[in-house]
Amino acid sequence: MQVLYSRWIEQKDSYEQRMEDLISLFNYILMQVEGDIEEALEWMQYVDQKQPLFSEDLTMQDFVDELKRRGYIEPDGEGGLIVTPKGNQRIRKDALNDIFLGMRKSAFGMHETPHLGSGVERVSETKQFRFGDAPSNIDLTSTLKNVFKRTGIEEFDLQEDDVEVYETEHMTSAATVLMLDISHSMVLYGEDRITPAKQVALALCELIQSRYPKDRLDILLFGDDARQISLTELPFVNVGPYHTNTRQGLRLARSLLKRSGSANKQIFMVTDGKPSAIFEESGRIYKNSFGLDPKIVNKTLDEAVACRRERIVISTFMVARDPYLVNFVEDLTKANNGRAYFTGLGKLGEYVLIDYIRNRRKEVR
Repeated sequence: MQVLYSRWIEQKDSYEQRMEDLISLFNYILMQVEGDIEEALEWMQYVDQKQPLFSEDLTMQDFVDELKRRGYIEPDGEGGLIVTPKGNQRIRKDALNDIFLGMRKSAFGMHETPHLGSGVERVSETKQFRFGDAPSNIDLTSTLKNVFKRTGIEEFDLQEDDVEVYETEHMTSAATVLMLDISHSMVLYGEDRITPAKQVALALCELIQSRYPKDRLDILLFGDDARQISLTELPFVNVGPYHTNTRQGLRLARSLLKRSGSANKQIFMVTDGKPSAIFEESGRIYKNSFGLDPKIVNKTLDEAVACRRERIVISTFMVARDPYLVNFVEDLTKANNGRAYFTGLGKLGEYVLIDYIRNRRKEVR
């Protein structure tokens, strides 16, 4: 029997790849329907009618069964389905993969400072062994070379001065507060800005948890008021009929960072609008949606200065380019000695995550 071999061609439409694509689509829809699994599946059925997603060998029921088998969803005990912690993590991983897809590898890094010290991350340089250096960092090749150079191969006589160890970089930890704008403008004029902003937040959370487990991350939402949320709530938050109380968001962030005890403190604020509300001393909320109200702006800038005095750097990521909004953010950045990025939604995640890693290369004194 004659066997003919031909060039192997990757089967992009394999069952496993189709399943992965469907799960990613499901997770994306899930973020838009506030975690309602039944509604997300209904939307997938609607899409299937327009552009076939399922087939005889991969039905909708097969897909739901696979989600259960992988532990992404489970019964809620009342006849419905809920997202599991494992499913929540998968949503964050999908967000991280989407954002880093196509980015250069050089964008990644560890949380090193520019200083050599008693850290845990090796570098290629070596130094002479000193008391207190970790034995696990001994450079065996350089050590043996020093011995043989001094005594020759025949008479092996290891002495302390022969031992060399790898230098290590001092690794820092950081406390970060992520502020997410949930004011009505995030869905104004039919443009969905909240879903990409949530993807950024989820990717950042997954990056910190998987690569920098000693870091602290707090998440808060700000609209008329500000409130802290948990990581499991983040994928399913939505906007409301709110104004933008940036000052209150910064106040809560500053309070959270005070309690962190970290020397490296920073705020990432993702927003698309101007501050349009503050709380007065009486506790009454003062709102003004028209233009830039000096009363609101000045109080917000005062809070940015308070952050600066506590060595909290604010990085503002604007998804709008209106000239008067740009001017406000520039004023806020100047008051805080922080950073500002004016980006489109497509680049937002890349800038957030690259800046997070770069910022950690600076020592806070």
